[in-house]
Amino acid sequence: MNYLSLFSGIGGLDLGLDRAGMTCVGQVELDPYCRTVLDRHWPEVPKHDDVRTAVDWWTARPRPAVRLVAGGFPCQPFSTAGLRRGTGDPRWGWPWFRAVVRAVRPDYVLVENVAALLDDADAFGWMLGDLAEDGFDADWTVLSACAVGAPHMRERLFLVAHPYGLDGTQGLGSWQWPPAVPPRDVRAGAWLHPVDGLMEAERRSGRVVDGVPDELESARVKGLGNAVAPAVGEQIGRLITAHAIAA
Repeated sequence: MNYLSLFSGIGGLDLGLDRAGMTCVGQVELDPYCRTVLDRHWPEVPKHDDVRTAVDWWTARPRPAVRLVAGGFPCQPFSTAGLRRGTGDPRWGWPWFRAVVRAVRPDYVLVENVAALLDDADAFGWMLGDLAEDGFDADWTVLSACAVGAPHMRERLFLVAHPYGLDGTQGLGSWQWPPAVPPRDVRAGAWLHPVDGLMEAERRSGRVVDGVPDELESARVKGLGNAVAPAVGEQIGRLITAHAIAA
């Protein structure tokens, strides 16, 4: 199953989808540092730097058929760490995402964002209305990275849209994977507690190399912080693949 990746970041979701047996045929990412990571791990995949012009880029030449468009538009309009301006925030990225979906016409759409997006009825309703207008039904859930054994919470909303009326024998709406994880699951451990001076803490822990320029270190931490845990992406990719076979 070919997929087109939007707002790709450092490719955490893409890595998971690849592990599920899918094939990335294009990546769109604005951040220059993140694109260097993508270039290293997906050197043969065509890349573009701005989702707002991605339709023109993708349609400018013959491309392979795309069955899935996947990505997570900026979370700042909804994150509890931001001003929560919702659809009034210039970073409200769903309209750009939808434009690509309408141009590519995939069978499936996978949207990732912070769980707080569910609290914004205007934004989430806008998404569901657009998907319905474009012929999709949708299922969604909030998953935590620690549900697949990661030592941190990283709760994220995942929405899967599929052709309206094609629920299939797999039944995406059931979301039987993964088992529910309590909000303060012990597997999250010390990661539940914020650490002051993240950059210095990373240096002391040995998780980054001393001597790396601060701006590069900052870009790395930002990229990691925004990334989807690949194991979560893999399981969702397998669920989508099973649904496609069953339908």
